[in-house]
Amino acid sequence: MTAQEAPETTVPSSQEYPTREEHEELVITRKTQEHHLQPTQSTSRNMRVSAYTDQDEGHHLEAASSRSRARNMSVAVDPVALITTECITVTSAMRKHARWAHSSVAAILGGTPSLTRSTETLRPPKGREQPRARSELGSVGQGSATNNGLLASRWGLRGKKGKSMQDDPLIAAFARLRNDLRGCTDIRIFDIPALLHPFLQVIRSSSTSASITSLALVAITKFFEYNLIGQDSPRLALGMQLLSAAITHCRFEASDSAADETVLLRILKLMEGILSGPGGDLLGDESVCEMMETGLSMCCQLRLSELLRRSAEMSMSSMCQVVFERLKTLEIEAGDDVDAMDLESQESPNVLKLEPSLNGTTVMPDSEDGEKRPTSEVDEHDGTQRTTEESQVSTSLDIPRRSGESVPQRATASAIDLSLPNKGHTGEAVSIKPYGLPSIRELFRVLVDLLQPQSRQHGDGMKVMALRIIDVALEIAGPSIARHPSLASLAKDDLCRHLFQLVRSENMTLLNESLRVAGTLLHTCRGVLKLQQELFLSYLVACLHPRVEIPAEPGIDLTLYEGIPEAPKLVRPPTSGRATPVPVKDRQKLGMEGGARKPDAREAMVESIGALSRISSYLVELFVNYDCEVDRADLCEDMIGLLARNAFPDAATWSTTNVPALCLDALLGYVQFVADRLQLRSETAGYPDREKLRERRARKKIVIRGATRFNENPKSGIAFLASQGIIDNPDNAHSIATFLRGTTRISKAVLGDFLSKKSNDQLLRAFMALFDFTNKRVDEALRELLNSFRLPGEAPLIERIVEVFSEKYCSGVTPEGIAGADAVHVLAYAIIILNTDQHNPSVKDEKRMTYTDFAKNLRGVNGGDNFDPTYLQQIYDSIRTNEIILPEEHKTARAFDYAWEELLLKTHDAGDLVLCDTNIFDADMFEATWRPIVATLSYVFMSASEDVVFPRINTGFLQCAQIAAQYGVTEALDRIVYCLSSMSTIALDRPWNTSLNTKVQRGKESVMVSELAVKLGGNFRAKLATYVLFQNVVRGNVKEIRSSWKYIVQMWLNLFANSLVSPSLSRRLHLEPIPLQTPTHVIDRADKPTDGGFISSFFSTISSYTADDPPEPSEEELEYTLTTVDCIANCHIDDILSEATQMPPRGTKDLTLALLEQLPQNSSPVVIVVKPERPATAPKTNGQRQGNRGPTYDPSLLFVLELLTVLAIRDDASFAEVGELVADALQNVIRNATNTHFMVLSRAVFYLLLLLEKSAAQEQSFVRAPVVLHMISSFSQQKLEKSAPLVLKGLNVCIKGSSTLRNEIFNTPDFWSTIERIHAVPTVSPIVFNLLKAIVEDKAAAVTADNYEFVIGLLNSFANAGGAAAASQQQQQQYRETNGNRRSQTQNNEKVQTRENDNIQRGQEAVYLVYQLTNRVPTLIEQSHLERNEAWITYWSPIFSCLRMQCENPHRSIRRRAFSCLQGALQSAELASTDHQEWTAIFSEVLFPLIERLLKPEVYASDPVGMGETRVAVAKLCCKIFLHYLVTLGSQWEGMVETWFRVLDVVGRLMGSGQEASPGGGMEEEIAESLKNILFFMKSDGYLVPPAPSPHPPQPPPQPSQQPDPSLSSSDARQTNITEIWTETWRRVDRFLPGMRREIFPPDPPPQPSHPSHPTKEAQSGEETSPRKEKVEGK
Repeated sequence: MTAQEAPETTVPSSQEYPTREEHEELVITRKTQEHHLQPTQSTSRNMRVSAYTDQDEGHHLEAASSRSRARNMSVAVDPVALITTECITVTSAMRKHARWAHSSVAAILGGTPSLTRSTETLRPPKGREQPRARSELGSVGQGSATNNGLLASRWGLRGKKGKSMQDDPLIAAFARLRNDLRGCTDIRIFDIPALLHPFLQVIRSSSTSASITSLALVAITKFFEYNLIGQDSPRLALGMQLLSAAITHCRFEASDSAADETVLLRILKLMEGILSGPGGDLLGDESVCEMMETGLSMCCQLRLSELLRRSAEMSMSSMCQVVFERLKTLEIEAGDDVDAMDLESQESPNVLKLEPSLNGTTVMPDSEDGEKRPTSEVDEHDGTQRTTEESQVSTSLDIPRRSGESVPQRATASAIDLSLPNKGHTGEAVSIKPYGLPSIRELFRVLVDLLQPQSRQHGDGMKVMALRIIDVALEIAGPSIARHPSLASLAKDDLCRHLFQLVRSENMTLLNESLRVAGTLLHTCRGVLKLQQELFLSYLVACLHPRVEIPAEPGIDLTLYEGIPEAPKLVRPPTSGRATPVPVKDRQKLGMEGGARKPDAREAMVESIGALSRISSYLVELFVNYDCEVDRADLCEDMIGLLARNAFPDAATWSTTNVPALCLDALLGYVQFVADRLQLRSETAGYPDREKLRERRARKKIVIRGATRFNENPKSGIAFLASQGIIDNPDNAHSIATFLRGTTRISKAVLGDFLSKKSNDQLLRAFMALFDFTNKRVDEALRELLNSFRLPGEAPLIERIVEVFSEKYCSGVTPEGIAGADAVHVLAYAIIILNTDQHNPSVKDEKRMTYTDFAKNLRGVNGGDNFDPTYLQQIYDSIRTNEIILPEEHKTARAFDYAWEELLLKTHDAGDLVLCDTNIFDADMFEATWRPIVATLSYVFMSASEDVVFPRINTGFLQCAQIAAQYGVTEALDRIVYCLSSMSTIALDRPWNTSLNTKVQRGKESVMVSELAVKLGGNFRAKLATYVLFQNVVRGNVKEIRSSWKYIVQMWLNLFANSLVSPSLSRRLHLEPIPLQTPTHVIDRADKPTDGGFISSFFSTISSYTADDPPEPSEEELEYTLTTVDCIANCHIDDILSEATQMPPRGTKDLTLALLEQLPQNSSPVVIVVKPERPATAPKTNGQRQGNRGPTYDPSLLFVLELLTVLAIRDDASFAEVGELVADALQNVIRNATNTHFMVLSRAVFYLLLLLEKSAAQEQSFVRAPVVLHMISSFSQQKLEKSAPLVLKGLNVCIKGSSTLRNEIFNTPDFWSTIERIHAVPTVSPIVFNLLKAIVEDKAAAVTADNYEFVIGLLNSFANAGGAAAASQQQQQQYRETNGNRRSQTQNNEKVQTRENDNIQRGQEAVYLVYQLTNRVPTLIEQSHLERNEAWITYWSPIFSCLRMQCENPHRSIRRRAFSCLQGALQSAELASTDHQEWTAIFSEVLFPLIERLLKPEVYASDPVGMGETRVAVAKLCCKIFLHYLVTLGSQWEGMVETWFRVLDVVGRLMGSGQEASPGGGMEEEIAESLKNILFFMKSDGYLVPPAPSPHPPQPPPQPSQQPDPSLSSSDARQTNITEIWTETWRRVDRFLPGMRREIFPPDPPPQPSHPSHPTKEAQSGEETSPRKEKVEGK
């Protein structure tokens, strides 16, 4: 039965073509039916192939495994018996048919001797395989006159009256096979053609019914599945050829359609088994083509049932898998010489032609006359030819032929001419070459031809089928197809051309399959599809990228999604050659621009892009091959922008709800691939140079900018391009023309207008000179020229262009038949007019110009002659059939074809696509694409409503941060930080309100409830953004953060101010943590019941309101706060701070600048202000309470300053980078001391002193000690005292540093002024004293002339403080003796007592330190270069003055220490000199004032017990010192008399005080003894002698201050002094020691014969009379 030719049908709707899920149901139905018809078949084999599941590598391996299991299947029965049974089964069914009802007994018994002999030649010798010659094919396949003359004449014939049926060839063949099998012991050595022969006759016979044919097919299928036919079977190759020919030309009588289609199903099954079985690779190209043709015919015949056609499609997919898998084997066999194999197959004279039939006709294009040829069918058994109408009684798989075609007889008994020409039967063995590239190429060609969009025969159903099969082929052997030039050319041209037009279809099934095949094609063959891929992706981008603004969402900051492109960057359709892009409306008509596609179509396109983006290196390849090419589109950026824009929720309004999720998944997949490659080793071998790509990319940006300017103003554009080096010389027409000719980005209309201007004639000629019109007709040359620019609209401008063209065309050798440039000028103009006439849609066909008209217009213009008519006819025909399409006028139906041809012309120059399996381009690619990615992540983060989205977004942020940090894309990292900080809501420009902060305490735990903590705890997105920012983005990437530090710093400050972070920076500076603000309210919930009821809560609220306290936090607020605390704790901000303080100098500076932005602006003048001597005291308001109007404490400010200090002093490099900035900031804070809280001020001073020490160590000058100390000394007394501890701590750090800085500090008056103002502060007194002690004891001579007085003054103050402590102790003792101790005051008294004891101890040490300075005085005097008297007053006088004052100190131990030191200093050898005039000052300035003070009642009252002892000691010291000087100076002592009289007066006053020096003796005795020693010495030395009688009358004694009369002689003057001394001495001594004269000058004894001699000076200087040297008691 042959099918009728079906009429042309309309395009079915998408419902007529089942989806892949529906195909699966069809598969199940098919398997169920086959299982019912053929229960012995393997289930695993039936379910092996499905063309509608993902054909990936895993599925392919699974299918191969299934085939392997089928081949290894064993049979439980005897193989010979099984074959015999199958023979009996078939013949039994045949005998039940009327045609074979009268079969002979011999057929049942197994044959006759004549038949046995006739088949003897088919049986190979036992034990070995016997090869058979090709000539035996006839005896097996067709029959031979020599072997069986009756066989051919009786095949398929019904029995005729009078003839016997015992010789029927069909049944007789089974009898012969049974007879041959009787002696067979091993079926593996049985001849395969002989085994298959009877079954193949049944299959090819048109006389058999469908059931009989089905039994034969089942039998053969069993032979293969049960492994009865194996790889080693004899003559397997020939058997496979016979089997292929038989099943592809199967005939049987028609019955019911179900039985008929069952036969066809079994044929499909058998063809699958043949190709995938052990002999599949032995089939020839012709056999494979026949099988593919048979399968395609079943797929394309609509008269068959839907189930059968889908089953045929699945079988075709399975067979195509095997066929195209063969390509890989061929490549292995060919080795590296694949091109040679392709060339060999193309040069082969045997050309295959595969023509599947469609409803009884071959699937071929219609004939030129549009008529369909009637088909005929040749019955090979009787040689008759039947028309289609005559062959309705049988079903045949033979491909119908056009009328008149003969049926060649070939060795394979094929009924169609698809293979090698028949060579006849030569009797020699003919080898069969296994199928290879020819059959594969022909199959691929046919499948591609089925996709022709304009074909009226190929409906959408056929296209969908072909697309699915092509998809399988590409999945299996896509890379191999690309490597074979013949296959690659089909893919690059026809396949891509058809595919890129099919994606415009509104049929969703066709669109889905087209997109799937296009995706698979680009996945596997994109290396040779560079420009084709650009066209396809440009179309998708144009279709999918919306042109609407992103709608504003409430609660989402618009700045978060800045960076989303509003439109793609496509400047032109990438395959339109040099043509300028046509208008959008026109490009939509041509499929080169996205139009209004349906939502489902948009979703399908997005899925296609998503599938491509899942290739790990795909977007990298786009970036390298397109974005970095000057003439290519920025596909990578456009793809990312497309995905980013469609990931926004509003994309669902013009597509489907799945599109945003699909785009987001693809976008995150791209980020994932880049992140996965971060740790890979960079492979550069074989890839383009990165620097060259960057240069090309930079050049591309310049060219685009220049082209944009050129399109607006050509001259401006040329000037810009010349300034950027793109055009070498703007004055050189050739340079400009070269650029204009080579670029594809300028407007062709603008270019045409620019070139045609008269002022640009030189440029036009230079532009024309770039063309080569050699050996081209005028129309061809004009077509090439007009492709580069658009003709202007004015006739004179066109005339100018045509004139220059004519000159160029004839500039070389004038073509034959052309008279000259004038002739070309006219002809070119005529061609332009003809082109407009022939293709202007407004011109009616009957009015269009004919050839005659065209030739008539050109009559006589060729130098007075006519053009050659043939020449003109060629030009006319070319213009009529092929319009000269001017750029920007692509509105005709041929526009796509024209653009495609241009694309193919440029493919050679474009080269192949560079496949980039490396990470060396990721940095540049990410830098170009990160903006839309970050914007999309931010927007989705803020708008997402499903929890599953957040982990993906968080991972995306993390990976983007890692990529940006690794590749140094700091701008991207800064943007991520900004977005997350904004979404966290913590980094507000305004500070959070902390006035209602409440501390909730429960036991030992406490938490600060604040506005920030409550709002953050109740905002899930904000908490998540905070965690992602700190834990995923900032942590580990701090080195790469730049401008976004300000947002991080704002968050730190807000968290710190609300007690949510406690940084450990202070420990690095050896400071206590920065104190936070005291909460306004503290609540202890430990003692409160958890549920007090409504009344309790009400009264609590009322009481807090009346007390003006903030209300207690609710349980919800407390829970939010605890959640916030946990979130911040998990952010590990301390670790981030530690990382930040270890950054390199570049990152440190960025963080420093961000911190400096947080400091308040300082309005104080940057000048040194002269401070007053004493700080002014603010007046108190009488009768009014002073409010707290001082500066408020801001702990955040301290946090900033402390972090700045830590960053600056970390190391030398950081200090050099940011030290000056930090120092200036600290100085600004200190200068504004009036408006700064003392806690901030004190720490700022300490930080600045740390920088001062670092600056001195680095020999930097931006921090100077005098300036810093002056600012400190300018503080008010109150702030200075509060800041004193840290000020001194910082000063100690500086003093312990470099000696230069130490000396500079010690010699600065402001330093000593500051110390003097704070030394009495109890908390810092020990520090100040230790500092002084270190200064005095410093071996480097820290005490200098500049600070000498300051040091002594401070030491004196400490000694005075010890005396004050003693007085306080005495008062407390008196109070306790009077009132007794109270227990409440005991602890306080102990602290006071301890402090006073410390003051006393420091007082004693201070006195000794003053004494130690005596060792330094001589050096200071020597260095001072002062006059001796001035030097003595300057350096000695302060020491003696201090010691004198401390000799009257109320505390006895201090007083004693001071007296010892004073005595030692007065007796110091350093005090002596050759000039003793200044020595006498110690009496008038030290001793006498001291005694005067000791005689004061109030001084005595300070220590009544010990002060008397001090008086005696001082009196004795005074006498001793006087005697010491008297012995040393003698008569040279000027003023000795006056000093002696003062000594006597002082001693007399002490003797008259009436106080006892000690319990053991009276004061008089001790003083008298000292005085007696002086008197004895004066007596012995002649100073105190009775005056001699004077001749002059006696005169009154002179006053001590009266000078001797100069009129007296020296002897008289001396006599006068002696008299005066004698008189005044005894006058004073007799007053308090009347008996002393008698002891010194006893009465004269009776006169003796000789005078007693004077005691010598040596005797007078004995132990009794000499001053005793006392060793000064040391510390």
